[in-house]
Amino acid sequence: MSSEEVLKIGGEQTPYFRNDEFSQVMLENERLMKEFVYADDESRVVFITGSGTAAMEATIMNVFKEDDKVLIVNGGGFGQRFVDLCQLHDVSYDEVKLDFGCDITKETLNSYSDKGYTGFLVNICETSSGIYYNLDLISEFCNQNNIFLVVDAISSFLANPLNMIEQKIDVVITGSQKALACPPGISVIVLSKNALKRVNNNKCKSMYFDLQDALKNGERGQTPFTPAVSILLQINARLKEIKKSGGVEVEIKRIGILANDFRDKIKDLPFEIKTESLSNSVTAVFCNSGSAKEIVDKLKFDYGIWVNPNGGELADKMFRVGHIGHLTIEDNDKLIEAFYDLKDMGII
Repeated sequence: MSSEEVLKIGGEQTPYFRNDEFSQVMLENERLMKEFVYADDESRVVFITGSGTAAMEATIMNVFKEDDKVLIVNGGGFGQRFVDLCQLHDVSYDEVKLDFGCDITKETLNSYSDKGYTGFLVNICETSSGIYYNLDLISEFCNQNNIFLVVDAISSFLANPLNMIEQKIDVVITGSQKALACPPGISVIVLSKNALKRVNNNKCKSMYFDLQDALKNGERGQTPFTPAVSILLQINARLKEIKKSGGVEVEIKRIGILANDFRDKIKDLPFEIKTESLSNSVTAVFCNSGSAKEIVDKLKFDYGIWVNPNGGELADKMFRVGHIGHLTIEDNDKLIEAFYDLKDMGII
């Protein structure tokens, strides 16, 4: 859900952008993004017109080489995407394979110590299961083994705490369509000083995903190619909206309250939460009775409420409920009321 201000910008004519006015917006976007992920002053931000996968691929192409050896946390569809990208770009890797909804442990990580890894890739909130991996544990492991840490925070930015300086994160990836609550189409890469060195010492075999070019243009608040101008303006409004409301910590607390409220209110329904370590951003709900797919369709067509379906083997067993964006406790109540209606009908 987007705020009224964000929606209003989306309905306006797209302005010309190769001017100082737009440059100032982009420089402010960079400054606020760095503030919200607690990056240091020497860090930089790149805005790519593309989905979160574009930022994932651009990161791999620009910070890793064929002589790198990376470790990938693979506990779902988005962990697998990092695997696929490393395969495509000939980056040597090993997988930390985790069962659905299971958190990473210190014992698991310790088994990979002193094995010559130079990079670590993790979707810190694996959206397919709602798991939020222990970032402090991962940070400690990478620090002890001198490993370059890349955190895909697409689903967790603004929903769960993240501090690039304290947790020694080298790259943070996020996107416009999750807790930023803007339309999809912009992905964001925040690069630490250490990451910038890797980018500048690498030759990216891509025109569109060349971060050296993006960083050079970003110095003047511009992008190498035509960006999704309106979405970047919406992001600017949204970042300032969060800042005005108290900043990133207040936003994280607000989303956490919504998530916990929802989870408390479904305890008497025939649902189950199997995820070990829950993200604030999303709850994966297993159905002990009824069809998850039918529940999703009924909510959408009969109540005008959208929850996230699953595909594959879990399509009829599980759905996911998001807690990010312009949502309120009253929205939770409407959803719970609809659940009880469906229960009375024998659908749940």
